[in-house]
Amino acid sequence: MKNKIDHTIFYLLALFALAVIVFSILIPDIFWSVDNFQSMASQIPVLGILTLAMALPMLTGGINLSIIASMNACSLIIAYFITQYTGISWLFISIILSLLCALAIGLLNGTLIAVIRVSPILATLGTMTLLNGINILVTNGSTIANFPESILNINASAILGIPTPILLFLLLAGLVWFFLEKTSMGKAVYFIGNNEKATYYSGINTKKVLIWVYIISSILCIFAAILMMSKLNSAKASYGDSYLLISILASVLGGINPDGGKGKLVGIMLALVLLQVIESGLNMLSVSSYITMILWGSLLLVFIFLQKNHLFQLKH
Repeated sequence: MKNKIDHTIFYLLALFALAVIVFSILIPDIFWSVDNFQSMASQIPVLGILTLAMALPMLTGGINLSIIASMNACSLIIAYFITQYTGISWLFISIILSLLCALAIGLLNGTLIAVIRVSPILATLGTMTLLNGINILVTNGSTIANFPESILNINASAILGIPTPILLFLLLAGLVWFFLEKTSMGKAVYFIGNNEKATYYSGINTKKVLIWVYIISSILCIFAAILMMSKLNSAKASYGDSYLLISILASVLGGINPDGGKGKLVGIMLALVLLQVIESGLNMLSVSSYITMILWGSLLLVFIFLQKNHLFQLKH
């Protein structure tokens, strides 16, 4: 396990050094500007929280394709109430309703996967499609905008000079780390990813653990929804579609084994920084977004190959 993590960290640091060197040569003034670092800092929190929501199910050997649709559903619920009604009480009511929505989505995914034994990719794909349909039907595909200052201040504020969204992401990452490393249920997540049947026969309630994993994954989407709303001052059914692939990519780059059971939070954090540096650099070079997507897909395939190849070598 230690060798596996060390290899992942080495690959990430090598790619990070290469990216920094390339962009420092091509666009040194823009790349090392304060505006660039502020831009990267504003992008990481939403993607980071969504990556946490993706990584948890992947550690069990599953996946959650419904994280973007869940985020948009929660944001639309909050957006509707805070634009229709004034007062801080309605903000709390809207957040509670979005929490109930996230609980229902997580419970649906968890039940389909753990109890009915539907394949995680099919179960969450179905949930994603269902939610996207509901989101578009309810809003007619329109945007809900012009939020009160209580929402907008989240993105604009800072504590001790550190942007609030970054602090929120780090807090959630710390909670996820504590859950995985310091709780019995967190350790069971890894056990299930390595061998679900053996975990079940060892006396662990695997169904309960899986259901909670998908519930936690959905709850994390609420925080991503609030940060997205605060940043864009709007909510829409189609926001954040590109984040789905990147959250999977960041999880795999960070050392999460797609088959489950292996992966640490430190790798995911490094992968997020690496991806943000590359994306910002490519944007400043005016590289087409389609070429960027090709690069993401290529990186995903390469790292899956490296993981599988390394595991094969360890077995032989």
